[in-house]
Amino acid sequence: MDIKERSLIGGENIGNIVEMVDMEEEDFAVSSSTDAEAAFDAVIGSIEDIIMEEEFQHLQQNFMEKHYLEFEDSEENKLSYTQIFNEYIELLEKHLEQQLVQRIPGFSMSSFTLLLKQHKDQVSDDIFDMLLTFTDFVAFKEMFIDYRAEREGRRLDLSQGLVVRSLSSATSKPLNKKTTSTGLE
Repeated sequence: MDIKERSLIGGENIGNIVEMVDMEEEDFAVSSSTDAEAAFDAVIGSIEDIIMEEEFQHLQQNFMEKHYLEFEDSEENKLSYTQIFNEYIELLEKHLEQQLVQRIPGFSMSSFTLLLKQHKDQVSDDIFDMLLTFTDFVAFKEMFIDYRAEREGRRLDLSQGLVVRSLSSATSKPLNKKTTSTGLE
């Protein structure tokens, strides 16, 4: 049986996945090396740190403020969306990549992107969604539509309509339109 190693993040020996090639009768299961998992976790940890930093937050907030009025919640996409998407990638993805290269020697965004697709279930939804806005135009557009709805006070607030009542109480009264707590009549 032969074992091959494959680089995970960039050209240097930062982390490897061990692959088995069955050459004989016995099969052995070999999982990802701990170095590979540690390298992936280090990149995700660095991304979390970077996006929480004031500089990244400021860049993203200013960009969203500058362009959110351009986006509309419709099936049709304006030509200007492509230009804004490219500008967003140039500004924010490049900033993220520069920060990662400074923090992780030998870091490669293209290698990491491939690895991320394989391990997306190991990444928090918030981080994955943010990274998705760099590669998925639909996710990018949804981010702007959500931001615009929030800025215009159109976010759905379910907190006012939630009521907890006991179903086993003998003194419970049937609900009718006038006794509901939602205020609907």
